[in-house]
Amino acid sequence: MVMSDQAPESQIRLEVSPALGDTELNELFGASWPDHRPASFSGMLARSLCWVAAYREGALVGFVNVATDGGIHAFILDTTVHPRVRRQGVGVRLVQRAAQEARSRGARWLHVDYEPHLEEFYARCGFRPTAAGLMRL
Repeated sequence: MVMSDQAPESQIRLEVSPALGDTELNELFGASWPDHRPASFSGMLARSLCWVAAYREGALVGFVNVATDGGIHAFILDTTVHPRVRRQGVGVRLVQRAAQEARSRGARWLHVDYEPHLEEFYARCGFRPTAAGLMRL
């Protein structure tokens, strides 16, 4: 599908937990992340609290996953926006909608891990920095 490079924010449609297949997710992740290798997403989605997808002109252009501990904690994972629609507010809208959905489903705390260059982005989404630990396995 051909998409113009610039689209008003109003042309982006968000959907909560739509049916998503490996093909469209792999296409989005492949365009967005140079090191992405095709993967199956069905197991991840089956265990998610919810996810939010962004569409423009019928094409998937953004995605964020919300994982949960089954209690009051939820976790933002895999925030992904197609390069053609970056820096247009799509990522912020995705994360904010994910936060609303997590809250409506019983989460009271929303966590996200990010690298330092993403601190400003996640601040725009409503997060504040906090100390956390991370271990690569």
